[in-house]
Amino acid sequence: MEAKLKKKVIYTGFIKLKTGLHIGGTNAALNIGGPDKFVVRNPINNIPYIPGSSLKGKMRALVEICNGEVTVAKGKAGPSANPEHKSAALFGMSSDVEMCHPSRLIVRDAELWVEDPEVDFSNTDLPFTESKTEVAIDRITAKANPRTFERVPAGAKFKLNLVLNVFEGENEAALKMTLKQAIKLLEDDYLGGHGSRGYGQVEILWDKEEGEDRTY
Repeated sequence: MEAKLKKKVIYTGFIKLKTGLHIGGTNAALNIGGPDKFVVRNPINNIPYIPGSSLKGKMRALVEICNGEVTVAKGKAGPSANPEHKSAALFGMSSDVEMCHPSRLIVRDAELWVEDPEVDFSNTDLPFTESKTEVAIDRITAKANPRTFERVPAGAKFKLNLVLNVFEGENEAALKMTLKQAIKLLEDDYLGGHGSRGYGQVEILWDKEEGEDRTY
């Protein structure tokens, strides 16, 4: 089977945090008196970022759940292996299945926009982030167990860059609709960890909602 690239659609914009965001990084250094759980940062400039894998994985999971496309095998849930499913068409299918094809969507790492004129990071207690202490209560002994998380504060923005590859013979409109569905579901859900406790509510701000077509 031959495939020819028709065009790429480039989507750019920002992920704006409506509540604090925690996407965990490595706790490589002992930080006495600091957070127990750190955010992921670029090791060169120490700026927090959202890994493309985290963003894309969340989007795919939401689309699969919304459309009833989750595959369950041997008691474990996995991605769709049905080429007719919306999630499989946009996010691809594993080489383990006969009708496999690569993802049509590229999701770049989203770096924090530190030059944002609307956000002042000088008041954060950590570089570009805040520390938030929570207390877990033992149901039997009533003993308090405090823990501290590092979060990127509400109001911060991350630079968003998505690339949709469209091949000849494919339903471009359907791919775009699935992408829009994924974005809307994300805005009504959460990104990162601890979403049920208020973390990770986001808003997507597009430069151009329909993206920019590029042919080669």
